Amino acid sequence: MADIICNTSPIQYLHQLGLLRLLPALVERIIVPTAVLAEIEIGRENKVDLPDLSMLDWVEIHQVKSSAVLPSAINLGIGETKVLALALESKDAIVILDDLLASRAAERLGIKMIGTLGILLEAKRKNLISEIAPILNKLEKLRFRVSPKTKRAVLKLAGEEL
Repeated sequence: MADIICNTSPIQYLHQLGLLRLLPALVERIIVPTAVLAEIEIGRENKVDLPDLSMLDWVEIHQVKSSAVLPSAINLGIGETKVLALALESKDAIVILDDLLASRAAERLGIKMIGTLGILLEAKRKNLISEIAPILNKLEKLRFRVSPKTKRAVLKLAGEEL
């Protein structure tokens, strides 16, 4: 089974939507780098609505073991950098991230990836949620950036074309 390594934003958005339960319903375990844990803890200290990862038995916290070299030209946050570094250490990994630059870096590095929208599509496919459209509207209110073109594509894939 592939290692599923998650960045901060998918955890944040799914939690704020009340849908964090989708992750363990879709995969056995989620790996979170210590840098992502730190980002979430800092957010919690600043009163951002984020989960306490220590209370989730399906989350494993991992430290990056090697100093995996990522292209220095990309300006990624520490969380994204550590997610990609852990993926490079794995024989078979899928990363969950939403950041466009990080997605492009993952693609260049040959790392499989999915984002929050992909998680929602998979959840609908497995009948874990009934509709995506209202969730997309809530995501936008949470300042999740999704272009109209992407929104239409997701709704089409979900069988919810407007």
